[in-house]
Amino acid sequence: MAANNELEAFSYSVSHDLRAPLRAISGFAQILVEDVGPTLDADSARQLNVVMDNARQMGDLVDDLLMFSRLSRQALAPALVPQWDIVQSVVAEVTESAERRPEVVIGDLPSAHVDSRLFRQVWVNLIANAAKFSAKAESPRIEIGAKDEGGEDVFFVRDNGVGFDMQYAGKLFGVFQRMHRAEDYEGTGVGLAIVQRIVHRHGGRVWADARPGEGATFYFTVGKGAAL
Repeated sequence: MAANNELEAFSYSVSHDLRAPLRAISGFAQILVEDVGPTLDADSARQLNVVMDNARQMGDLVDDLLMFSRLSRQALAPALVPQWDIVQSVVAEVTESAERRPEVVIGDLPSAHVDSRLFRQVWVNLIANAAKFSAKAESPRIEIGAKDEGGEDVFFVRDNGVGFDMQYAGKLFGVFQRMHRAEDYEGTGVGLAIVQRIVHRHGGRVWADARPGEGATFYFTVGKGAAL
């Protein structure tokens, strides 16, 4: 526990301190693009774009680390929230910016006693991952639903994408752990760790099942008696 607290404090401190220089790098790069962009040769323009892309990616990582470090301290405000409403909103948001718009099937979803703002992030991360990793499938497809298992509601997000080898499943929810190369699939490596932290704070559990080339399914619960 002490080691986890120290890691979270370190992540918060480093991430917070990185925000200002990252904003400066992005800001000055944007000024260069606007002021001298048309006069740059192809190689200089490419290098400037690399700076801007890397600053953006680092900014995303900083934001995710800050969110992760705050999750254990943030007070929950649970209420009975229709999960179907949240999922519809998230699907519209995610597919609008997806590399390839997938077919999305949303099944029946029970309401649950959750902090709606935090739990929306669970759906955002899982659905965005499904869209990202199924983008190269011939016909990208995402299925979202819930099933009753022994009186417990189990929510799931399933895709027909690249999948992964289950022997590495233990790494899934760790910070900076990846199943695929960063060059092939963008991401900060923190998204699933955030999902797990939020689900655990709601008294639930999260796990996955996948096969290489056959897609992946992520399951989670929200604690005994939380789903209605």
